[in-house]
Amino acid sequence: MTTQSLPARTGTAARTSADDPAGRGGRRLLRPRAGRQHHAGPLAYVLLAVMAVLSIFPLYWTMVAASTDNTRVSQTPPPFLPGPNLFSNLARAWDEAAMGKAMINSLIVAGVIALSTVMFETLAGFAFAKLRFKGRNALLMLVIGTMLVPPQLGVVPLFMMMAELGWSQQLPAVIFPTLVSAVGVFFMRQYLSEALPDELVEAGRVDGAHSLRIFWSIVLPVARPAMAVLFMITFVHAWNDFFWPFVVLDMTNPTVPVALTQLSAGYVRDQSLIMAGALLGTLPLLAMFIVFGRQIVSGIMAGAVKG
Repeated sequence: MTTQSLPARTGTAARTSADDPAGRGGRRLLRPRAGRQHHAGPLAYVLLAVMAVLSIFPLYWTMVAASTDNTRVSQTPPPFLPGPNLFSNLARAWDEAAMGKAMINSLIVAGVIALSTVMFETLAGFAFAKLRFKGRNALLMLVIGTMLVPPQLGVVPLFMMMAELGWSQQLPAVIFPTLVSAVGVFFMRQYLSEALPDELVEAGRVDGAHSLRIFWSIVLPVARPAMAVLFMITFVHAWNDFFWPFVVLDMTNPTVPVALTQLSAGYVRDQSLIMAGALLGTLPLLAMFIVFGRQIVSGIMAGAVKG
């Protein structure tokens, strides 16, 4: 009888093991799934809301100040609701500061600088990250070392150089000195060191591709998320740059930050007019973030989960 019941028990045990792989008597072992979404708690949403309000408040206050008159802005407490003079102040700021020409100049300067910076610094980052050549580390340290030099120290010789080239008071004087930055080279070098496998570069070599072909066909698709971030940072920095354009340009050919100085040139500063000009100078950046913000974030996330 014992011999006949053994197969039955063995079959029952086998079915139990098949139904319960974890071997816990019918209780399945819960394992976290890959790519599982984690939901934030109420405290996280409260903190995000507070940070969003703090981030938006300066822009809101600029709009409020631009929509009132100078007397109302100077009162205590200041106004916290928009006034009726927004469009009239924007029109005055547009005419008095020649904002039309200034925005075209800023768009040319920021666009050329951002595009050239992305291409040159991606190429340099690829060279420092994946190419082997003599003196690579020493040259990289030299590039990083330029970040320690204050840019104000080079203003006088740089201005003399621009005058010798005949570029004084012209846009090339603003564009050419900032075509490449050490920060972007180091940023792209660090990114490509981690995101670009050596096997891809070696596979391109085996197929007979030269370095520029590898850069165009392999490096650029991999570096696209970092390039998008670098483009946005460089464009915003070039658009808001004031010191060097103020030195090398005049009011006949200004960028937006230089043009805004005309609004505060009077004996009594009209704060509402200055805020209206600042709002005009901020609107193109806001439009660019609204149009391209989702693509940039999706590109960053794609690069973060790749590999």
